[in-house]
Amino acid sequence: MSTARDPEPSGPRSEGFDRTMSATAGVLFSYALGTLSVLVPLIAVRAGYRPAEIGLLVAVAALAQIGTRLGMGALMRSFPDKWFLIGSVLMIAGSCILMALSHLLWVLIIAQLLQGASRALFFTSSQTHAVRTAPSAVNGLRNINLAIGVGALLGPAVAGYLWEFSAHLPLVLGAAGSALAVIPLTLLTKFPPFAAKTSIGEHRGTRLWRRSGVQTACWMNVSAGGWKSVLDSYIPVALSLAGQSAAVIGVLVSIANAAVLLGSAAGGWIHSKGIKPSLVVGVLTTGVGLAAAGPLAPLAVAAAAALALSGIGAGILQTVGPAIAAEHVHPEERGDALALTGTYRAVALFVAPFGMAGLVTLAPVAVAVVTAGLLITAPAAAGWRPKRTT
Repeated sequence: MSTARDPEPSGPRSEGFDRTMSATAGVLFSYALGTLSVLVPLIAVRAGYRPAEIGLLVAVAALAQIGTRLGMGALMRSFPDKWFLIGSVLMIAGSCILMALSHLLWVLIIAQLLQGASRALFFTSSQTHAVRTAPSAVNGLRNINLAIGVGALLGPAVAGYLWEFSAHLPLVLGAAGSALAVIPLTLLTKFPPFAAKTSIGEHRGTRLWRRSGVQTACWMNVSAGGWKSVLDSYIPVALSLAGQSAAVIGVLVSIANAAVLLGSAAGGWIHSKGIKPSLVVGVLTTGVGLAAAGPLAPLAVAAAAALALSGIGAGILQTVGPAIAAEHVHPEERGDALALTGTYRAVALFVAPFGMAGLVTLAPVAVAVVTAGLLITAPAAAGWRPKRTT
């Protein structure tokens, strides 16, 4: 493995251009991902799959994320992050194409595996790239999350609208958009891989997940991952069963994603209040809002308000959480820290739909959504514990 270090960017013009290219790619990637977030459950419902089976399909994508994220720390010590970003947009394009070609179960499973792996590659690599180009971790993560939020806002709304005319057109547009992201990604600064662990002597005695800041960030990502998983799986199902049209479902999911932008924008202010307020405010608004969306599914306006509240909380969690992790480790450990917090998120993405698949066999989907929302608030209990002194 080569240990040659590529030159890093210098000057505000280079950094500004890099952030613009990252943001452009983030919009295009998340547009495709947002398209799939609405269409996977809708396609599965139309194809005759049961709610429990839909949950398992979403869990397949999460399982692929877990496997990919577990290896990301080592991979980012061997290769520049931009190559993972390019690979991720090509994989999400492949997922869209597969779903446009066939709704057979094995095809959907492969598409979900591609989607899960691409999410792991993109989000971990885009976060590490962002913290290396910004003066502070929270500012860098806020910028990329805002860009991703724009795509996540457009994808579901456009997909839900186009679904009324064609089930294939939104998938084709999603594939085309993500493929276009290759262009700005090739123009990104080629940062050197992170240093090998053996060259980092400052914190080697303490495992990453045991450090207080990283541990809190992991739990914040668990709540954010659980929210995203339910939003992408059982929220569309609950809304569909409540009689909402595909167009309305797309708008409601987009409202939730738009609210994430507000949460991300507020991330810097919340972060300045400290770790404990960030954790408590983030998980409570996320969980309570999601729990309320279940019984309010028949009422579009009320459901929109509940989903917006949950989205604000999720935006806080997914911006402040990784920033806390990046700030509590050695600079050359940032890749490992962000991969670790992302792995916790991926585990939540797997456990949430898998658990709900079991719940919906015993209770209505709306009740399962309420249960998931309440469970998401659980990490807030840690925020009330007195701080240990050493």
